[in-house]
Amino acid sequence: MSYRLTVVVPVYNEQDNLLRVEKVFKDYFEIAAVPTQVLFVNDGSKDRSQELIEEICARSEGFQFISFAQNCGLSAAIKAGFDYTTTPLVGYIDSDLQTTPEDFNILIKYAEEYDLVTGHRADRKDSFVKNMSSTIANNIRRAFTHDGMDDTGCPLKIIKTDYAKRIPMFRGLHRFLPAMIMLQNGKTIQVPIRHFPRIAGTAKFGLWNRLLGPLMDCFAYLWMKKKYINYDVAKRSDG
Repeated sequence: MSYRLTVVVPVYNEQDNLLRVEKVFKDYFEIAAVPTQVLFVNDGSKDRSQELIEEICARSEGFQFISFAQNCGLSAAIKAGFDYTTTPLVGYIDSDLQTTPEDFNILIKYAEEYDLVTGHRADRKDSFVKNMSSTIANNIRRAFTHDGMDDTGCPLKIIKTDYAKRIPMFRGLHRFLPAMIMLQNGKTIQVPIRHFPRIAGTAKFGLWNRLLGPLMDCFAYLWMKKKYINYDVAKRSDG
C-alpha cells in the first residue's frame, strides 16, 4: 500500500493501552481519509510494552516500530518518529488515546493548505489541577512564542514531513511544534477535536514539569529562534 500518513505513537510503559491502540487504529484504517500507518516509538519502556508492540507489528498490517536502548524522553521519541517517517505527512498521537485517531480525518482536511494542523482540546476531560496547570503553561508559551495557539500540548497533530524533519528537536521542544513550524515560515492552524478521560496507564507529567519545564523551555526556544537559519534555493543544477 502507498501510505500517505504515518502516525507516530510514542510509548513509555503503556502495556495496558497497547492492545486498545491496535484495535482503535485497525478500525480507523478502514475509514481513514488517506492511507495511514502507525509507527510505534518505544522510549525505553520497562514493562511489557516492547513485547506487545512486536506482537502487534507481526500480526497486523500497517504497524511498524523502532525501540530506544534507553529512556530518552517524549521529545526524542517524537523526533525519532519524524526522522524515520517516509510518507508525505506525519501525525502524532499519545498511546493513552485521550484523543482519537478518527479526528485525524478532521485535521487532514487542512493539511494541504497548512504545514502543521494541531488539535485543540476545547472540552478537556482531565482533572482541575491538570487543566489549570496546562492553561498556565500554554499562556506562558504563547507569551514567548506569539504562535496564537491555545493548546500546543494537544497530542493530535499532522505535519508535512519535510517541515517535521527540519525541526531541531531538543528536550522539551515537543511543546513548541507550532512555533518551530512558524520559524520555517510555515503555516499553522488549530482545529477543535474531541478529548476523553484516560482509561489505563498513568500520566508521565506532573504539576511541576507542566509548569517549570515549559518556563525553562521558553528560554531555550528564544535562543533557538535567535540562531535559527532559513534559506530558499532559487535554482540548482540537474543531476
